[in-house]
Amino acid sequence: MADSERLKIAIIGAGVAGMSGAWDFARAGHDVTIYEAEATVGGLAGGFRDDGWAWSMEKFYHHWFETDSEILSLADELGLREKIIFPRPKTSYWIDGKVYRSEMNLSMLRLPLSLMSLFRMGLAGVYLKFLTRDWRGLEKVTADQWLRRWMGDEAYRRLWQPLLIGKFADQYREVNMAWLWARIKTRSIRLGIFQGGFQAFLDAFAEKLLAAGVRMRLGTPISRIASVGGKPVLTTPDGDISYDIVLTTTSPALLLRMAPELAATAYGQQAAALRSIGALCVVLALKQPLLTDGTYWLNLPATSSDKRETRFPFLALVEHTQWMDRANYGGDHLVYCGDYVPVTHEYFSMSEDALVQRFTSVLNTVNPAFKPEWIRKSWVFRAPYAQPVPGVEHSQNIPGLQTPLPALYWASMSQVYPWDRGTNFAVEIGRRAARLALADAKA
Repeated sequence: MADSERLKIAIIGAGVAGMSGAWDFARAGHDVTIYEAEATVGGLAGGFRDDGWAWSMEKFYHHWFETDSEILSLADELGLREKIIFPRPKTSYWIDGKVYRSEMNLSMLRLPLSLMSLFRMGLAGVYLKFLTRDWRGLEKVTADQWLRRWMGDEAYRRLWQPLLIGKFADQYREVNMAWLWARIKTRSIRLGIFQGGFQAFLDAFAEKLLAAGVRMRLGTPISRIASVGGKPVLTTPDGDISYDIVLTTTSPALLLRMAPELAATAYGQQAAALRSIGALCVVLALKQPLLTDGTYWLNLPATSSDKRETRFPFLALVEHTQWMDRANYGGDHLVYCGDYVPVTHEYFSMSEDALVQRFTSVLNTVNPAFKPEWIRKSWVFRAPYAQPVPGVEHSQNIPGLQTPLPALYWASMSQVYPWDRGTNFAVEIGRRAARLALADAKA
């Protein structure tokens, strides 16, 4: 490519969407710089590693599905596909003090539901998984309404309502059915991981980007995006820099803070109206296993959006080393206590010690032998922007990838709908934004 044809491109955010867009921009022969405020790549998919661990551990529990064609295709391009493995873990519900398998197969027959409820739930599950692609029809109704009608009150009350409350707190009745359909439609029983942990994949991806000529400016926040002379200009720690194309992958709130010119536009107002909920994980390194029946993922029931009025103060109990060999982690038994709450919730202001104490105080409910002395070490991770909240006919509320500011594009988890946030759809939206930006540049 001639120098006159090379575009000067900036990407804000070194998460999976930003890195995927950078990959396509670089392979098209353009000059690409990624700006990332944090010191490492990965965003919400990033991990950490303790002394003595051979593998990294994700800050927020994470896995791939066998149906994740976008991430698997990218891994093929990067020459990393052979390091992705798909073990089959055991996932379960906690119902009335007992553990039941949660897979959509014959294990459903063991659930404590009437035969009629099991029959209705099975038929509805088959319909959602295999027989319908009509997500636009499903977004016209809430998950609360659809599940009550088609699976019945018993199945809804005992299985689905507690999960929706735990996921969306007091907004659970507003979430549309297309969101739940997308989760059921795309998920597989086997769950995938990169050997070494997801951070190992992200670091290998970053190395491929560097080899392709991409500049990585880690620990370099962008404070402003402006439009000057028809081009986007970034305010960096090194001063103002003009680009031919800018792709930002931030949250809606950060987008509008960085690009105040957008705030008064219809696009900006649409972005500002998008709702999301935060996530947090308490990660425990234990000296003994917690879930002794081999369960990897235990869904815990929430009877109220008020965490003090429900039996468990968090939504998911995930024993990572029931899925991955603990030899990769120095022999630790690693457990996540994960939850979703609004950013105004006390969990975002509590001290780490208080949050660990709150969450671990109920662990003897699932294993009466548990004692605080089992805890070798704990970590707390919090993300204020983690889960979009899609209401009825949500597709009408999502801003496009191209903003009103010339050559400024936005690709975020709020725009992957009806699909759920995750690295597979981060790859898809990052690459789609890159294709759109390059096509616009040629027009």
